Amino acid sequence: MAAIEKNHDYHMVEPSPWPFVGSVAVLVMAMGAIFWMHHWTPWVFFIGLVGVLYTMFAWWSDVVKEANNGHDHTPVVQMHHRYGMMLFIASEVMFFVAWFWAYFDGFFRLDDVEQYARVAATGGAWPPMGVELFDPFHLPLFNTLILLTSGTTVTWAHHALLEGDRNGLKYGLWLTIGLGALFSVVQFIEYSHAGFSFTGDYYGGSFVMATGFHGFHVLIGTIFLAVCLIRAYRGDFTPQRHLGFEFAAWYWHFVDVVWLFLFASIYVWGSWGVAVH
Repeated sequence: MAAIEKNHDYHMVEPSPWPFVGSVAVLVMAMGAIFWMHHWTPWVFFIGLVGVLYTMFAWWSDVVKEANNGHDHTPVVQMHHRYGMMLFIASEVMFFVAWFWAYFDGFFRLDDVEQYARVAATGGAWPPMGVELFDPFHLPLFNTLILLTSGTTVTWAHHALLEGDRNGLKYGLWLTIGLGALFSVVQFIEYSHAGFSFTGDYYGGSFVMATGFHGFHVLIGTIFLAVCLIRAYRGDFTPQRHLGFEFAAWYWHFVDVVWLFLFASIYVWGSWGVAVH
């Protein structure tokens, strides 16, 4: 027994079925998306989606159990988890850089013939002539204030946790989740009153991909924080061990920062001197 006793700071993960199950579910979902786009059936996609969601739930449940047992997530393991989360957020940054690039520069990165046709189709202006944009100081500004406020409430929750104030942690999480849900509702209302089409137009497509993917990230972040709230009521987090909540706070601040760039560039700068709806 002494020969096989753990004498290192790393966590050797037990054999798990979830990498294989998740891979199969992703394959089914991808094939289902292709079937759906070819007007066959959407059900294969949704079957794969259910598999992916179940894999995420089961796999992360195992990670939570490992975090709560008190010996798997050593300081070294926690440090590497932080590195992994940093790399994940860095990849998300590059994901949004691609959409900003499409909005600002991709329009002109075409060969001469395509560029001439594209410019002619937009009236030689960007945003295209005749497009009525959102008033940046109406619903977009309101959503900006919502997200900035949510950044303060999640920070309050984090500091409350560090101080051992569990009620402050819960109140801060409730407020942040509520503000995140309110942001999604306001964005839905905004989209429903758009003065331009989201399909069949380069401007509308690039706009909805940048802001829509951000809205999707807000939804994911809200779910992330809701899981942290459930865990807070279970008593999972301590001032010394709360990686799950720490990563949720990092992710939420990332979502805040991306929105500030979207608001300043696409909503304010992008509508400068253009008719607003």
